[in-house]
Amino acid sequence: MKYNGILKEENKVLNHEGALAFRMGPEMELYTAAATSMLSEKFYESSTDQVERIASLVAKADPEFVAKLAVYARTKMNLRSIPLLLLTELAKVHSGDNLVSRAVDRTVLRADEITELLMCYQWRNPSKGIKKLGKLSRQIQNGLKNAFNRFDEYQFAKYDRDSEVKLRDALFLVHPRPKDKNQQEIFDKIVSGTLKTPYTWETELSSLGEKKFDSEEKKKEAVGEQWEELLSSGKMGYMALLRNLRNILNAKVKAEHIDRLCERIADPSEVKKSKQLPFRFLSAYKEILRVDSIHSAKVLSALEKAVKASVDNLEGFSSDTSVLVAEDVSGSMMCPVSKHSSVQNFDIAILLSMLLRSKCSSVVSGMFGDTWKVVNLPTDTILANTMEMYRREGEVGYSTNGYKVIDWLIIEKLKMDKVMIFTDCQMWDSEHTRGWYASERSIKDSWHKYKKMFPEAKLYLFDLQGYGSSPIDPVEKDVFLIGGWSEKIFSVMESVDRGESVLSEIEKTVL
Repeated sequence: MKYNGILKEENKVLNHEGALAFRMGPEMELYTAAATSMLSEKFYESSTDQVERIASLVAKADPEFVAKLAVYARTKMNLRSIPLLLLTELAKVHSGDNLVSRAVDRTVLRADEITELLMCYQWRNPSKGIKKLGKLSRQIQNGLKNAFNRFDEYQFAKYDRDSEVKLRDALFLVHPRPKDKNQQEIFDKIVSGTLKTPYTWETELSSLGEKKFDSEEKKKEAVGEQWEELLSSGKMGYMALLRNLRNILNAKVKAEHIDRLCERIADPSEVKKSKQLPFRFLSAYKEILRVDSIHSAKVLSALEKAVKASVDNLEGFSSDTSVLVAEDVSGSMMCPVSKHSSVQNFDIAILLSMLLRSKCSSVVSGMFGDTWKVVNLPTDTILANTMEMYRREGEVGYSTNGYKVIDWLIIEKLKMDKVMIFTDCQMWDSEHTRGWYASERSIKDSWHKYKKMFPEAKLYLFDLQGYGSSPIDPVEKDVFLIGGWSEKIFSVMESVDRGESVLSEIEKTVL
C-alpha cells in the first residue's frame, strides 16, 4: 500500500494552467500528441517544443508501438507530417532489424512523401558536410526503395517540385531497383527532368495565366471556361474541389457544372475515398458563407450531406443510449489548427461533437467556459449547427470549469450512459486557487460523486491538443482519454466500449 501511494503521487502533475492533473504513460502521451498535431503553434506549446517532446517520447516508447502509430496516423487518421516525423525519430533510436523499413513502406502513400521524409530526416539529422543526407538511415533507404516502385509517371510528375530535396536527389540517394522496363524509363525521365507535364488544375490554370487577353472581361470568361473544362474532365481530386469551391463560384461557372460538382461532393463513396479530415468540410463551408453567388446555398447543402456521410458507419449508440456532449470554449481553444487554417480547435470540438450528436437519438449538448450551458439545436444539420455554436460561444465565458458540466448532471439528477467532453484537457477552477495543495473544485471530484449516483456511467475525454496530461486519471474505471481530430476517434470509442484499451486500434496495425 505504501508503494501504491508513492506511485499515485508520482503520477500527479500540474497542467499548463497550474491545476492538478495526471501524467500519461509514454505510449499514451505520444498517441495524443501525434493525433492532435500539425506541427504548428499551440496556445501553450510552440511548434519547436512539440517536436522535441514527440522526439523524447519516441525514445521512451516501445519501438513497435511507434512504428504502428506512424502507419495508423497515416492510413487511418489521414495525417501526413506527423507520421514522417515519427519514422525519422524512430530511425535515430532503433536499429538491428527491418522494423523501420516496414513502417516506411506502409506509410509513404504519395510520391511527394518520398522527398518529404528525406527533408524531415535532413532537418532532424543536420550534417556539416557537403552531402546533407550523406548518413541516411539504411532502414529508411530500404523502405523508400519499395515506395519508388509504387508510383507511375503521372504521380511522379505531379509532385516533381523544386524543393530542398528533389525527386532526382531522392533517386540517387535511395538507389531503387526498377520492377520492369517501363519503371526504368520513368526513373530515367526523373534523372533527365523529362517527365511529362501532368494534366492538373494547377498546370491548366497556370498555363491560362500566361496568356494575354484583350480585356479583363475576356480573361474572366476564359477562367470560367477553364474551370468548367476541369470539372468536366473528372480529374480534379476531391480535396482540390473543396479548396477551390470559392474560386469556382466566383468564376461564374454554369449551373449544370455546379450541379455535377455538388453531386460529387455529396457522394458518400467519394467522401469515403477522399479520406478528408472533418474540419476540411467546415473550412469549405465557412468560405462559401462569404461568397455572393446564386449557387452558394446548393453548395452548402452538398457540404452538409458530405460531412454526414463521413460518419454514416458510426456505431455504438442504440435507441436507448443517453449521451451528454460538452464542448470546451475556453480561450486556449481559440488557437488555429495550423498557420494556414482559419479553423480553430474550438471549431473542431464543436464539429466533432455535432457529428456525434447527429448519430444519437437521446442527447443533451452544450458548452462550458466559466459556466455550463445547454444549447438546443436542430438534429438535421451539422455544419450549420457548428456555426451557430461558434456564434454563441461568448455566452459561457472563457475559463475551463469542466466540473460544472458534471455538477449540473448531479443537481438535475440526470442519468447519462455516456458523458463526452471535447477539450484541450487543461481544466482548472477559475473561482478558487490552484496548485499542488489548492482547495478547488475539479472534474475528478465531481465525477466520483456522479458515479456514486449512477455507477454505470462512462466518461470520455476527447483530447484535441495532446499536451500530455489529463484532468482525471485515465486508468480509472469507466474513464477514457481519446486523442485526435478525425472521425476515427469514434472507432476508438467503439473499441473501448467492447472492453479494449484506447490504444488497441493502433496495436492492431499490421506492419
